[in-house]
Amino acid sequence: MSSRFALARAAAPLRNGLRSSQFGRLGQRSFHVSSSQNALSKFLMPAMSPTMTEGGIATWKKQPGDTFSAGDVLLEIETDKATMDVEAQDDGIMAKIVVDAGAKNVPVNSLIAVLGEEGDDISGADALAKEAESEPAPAKEEAPEKKESEQPSEPKEASSSSSAPQTSAPEPSTSSSSSSSDRIFASPLARRLAQDKGIPLAQIKGSGPNGRIVKADIDNYKPSQQPAAEAQSAPAPSAGGAKQELATSAPKAVESSASYTDTPVSNMRKVIASRLTESKQQLPHYYVSIDVEMDKVLRLRQLFNEAAERSAGGDAAKAKEAKLSVGDFITKAAAVALQQVPDVNAAWYGDFIRQYHTADISIAVATPTGLITPIVKNVGGNGLATISATTKSLAARARQGKLQPNEYQGGSFTISNMGMFGITHFTAIINPPQSAILAIGGTEPRLVIDESDERGFRKAMIMQATISADHRIVDGATAAKWMKAFKDALENPMIFML
Repeated sequence: MSSRFALARAAAPLRNGLRSSQFGRLGQRSFHVSSSQNALSKFLMPAMSPTMTEGGIATWKKQPGDTFSAGDVLLEIETDKATMDVEAQDDGIMAKIVVDAGAKNVPVNSLIAVLGEEGDDISGADALAKEAESEPAPAKEEAPEKKESEQPSEPKEASSSSSAPQTSAPEPSTSSSSSSSDRIFASPLARRLAQDKGIPLAQIKGSGPNGRIVKADIDNYKPSQQPAAEAQSAPAPSAGGAKQELATSAPKAVESSASYTDTPVSNMRKVIASRLTESKQQLPHYYVSIDVEMDKVLRLRQLFNEAAERSAGGDAAKAKEAKLSVGDFITKAAAVALQQVPDVNAAWYGDFIRQYHTADISIAVATPTGLITPIVKNVGGNGLATISATTKSLAARARQGKLQPNEYQGGSFTISNMGMFGITHFTAIINPPQSAILAIGGTEPRLVIDESDERGFRKAMIMQATISADHRIVDGATAAKWMKAFKDALENPMIFML
């Protein structure tokens, strides 16, 4: 008699770079002889990173009744930064999907599916799912009160009950006449369904243990008919009061046909908002700008790209892949400057400052769901061709949401380039705990003074760069020294070849 199959352990933190199938085991199913409800397994929402407390379900790759083998992808999980596959470690069958695709803010360790083995009686899946709804919700690592205070847009009944799983003796849920300070206890699934349907939990009498609101209570909820009754009992308006009635009902009409769209905030956008707000409020930013002549970089880039086209032998795709961008030169120049002024290649950790020995440069990439900063590692030890190929690969997978955590977590310095959008100057917000971020504008022609020219001036291609530095780590003179080293590297790009 063999042990039952197991999937990735939902609560175990994911080490950077590991696939979801390497989490560990969710738990062994008990040995059984006959097919029964006890033979089925609960599949819980997995934690795809050490800090993940909730996530979304992008798609289910297996549907109820489908069989799967070890290594098959069961579903795709949306984290705050990427979409990741969850694989099976053994053979089995999808008995029931509890949380449908497209669901957001699904708590880690909450039930999302019921699994079995081929030949099991999966008719008990519904009962197992219903049993799970009545169980206390899994406790989160962070204090619920703190988490809810960071999200003031959540409905009051949802935030007031977030600490229910930690209460040893929960009170039965109250009716709509109860005071606003009373807690409302509901299963995570019931709470999500109520939020989706716009049902106030305070008006529902829970039928679960200790008055806990479960899915059946949401399904059976019928809105009060009081407003309709009041509308019927109200006297018919006279002709003279028609204008007043129209004015009273106008806001409702405007609300139903408003010229705006409310888009739910994604997990990625929440993290971006939280981190950048924290950075701007707590880090003492200051800014240093400098103009860089880019004529030599542009000429050298043209020579490299012409050589790439010739070596491609007419293959346009191959030639495009081999071409260097201005951003590749900027990344390399930043690494040269970090080597010359290592105090900028550092991070703030409260009790100590960490100085990095390699230039692992984060490159800001815009994606459909928000900004992400994949890391080009050891830039100083690589040539322009390697930097270019790595940057292209990371950017492509970032836009597809396929980056692994180790590819965007960390880094020692960040570059944000908006020159391709025609922006000539901007300042960027530091990505903590890093000490600085470099904002790159577009290159434009300018007239500069040149006494060696018979006209006394010449035309040059000028790019403006601005560093945002954390004054706790980088003093003003240090930032100025770094910017001078960065400018010298770009204005003399042949040093890249040495």
